[in-house]
Amino acid sequence: MSLSLSVVLRPTGPVQPLDRRVWGLTAVGVGGFGLAAVYQLSSGQIGIPCILHATTGLNCPLCGSTRMAAALLRGDLDAAWHFNPVVLVLGPLVGVAVGYQLLAWSLESLRLVRLPRLTMSPRVADWLIKGVIALLVVYGVARNLN
Repeated sequence: MSLSLSVVLRPTGPVQPLDRRVWGLTAVGVGGFGLAAVYQLSSGQIGIPCILHATTGLNCPLCGSTRMAAALLRGDLDAAWHFNPVVLVLGPLVGVAVGYQLLAWSLESLRLVRLPRLTMSPRVADWLIKGVIALLVVYGVARNLN
């Protein structure tokens, strides 16, 4: 990952588009917190059940994410950690990176300022995705051992 350190006030010229993965992660994050809000407002009556858990009784690596986000929305960090600690740690890291990319793109699109963009080589992105998947698989297995 590299960061170019040039800030340009009142930029001109074409605006570099956002990567489609940034838009996808944004949709997942907003949708997840929207679902958590519905879950919280319905007192846990409305949610998306996990197919793996419903059919096998095992918890997938993402099980508890809706309850975790609902706990965050009500400010209960302890409960959020209990529901899914891995997503609780990874979520804000991804959220900050995606939020920065959206902010930089928005400010440049409005022609206010061009902030440095985060860039990642395809090789690094590939390894990062594989690493996160491996982490989630290990966590998914470990959480079902007890």
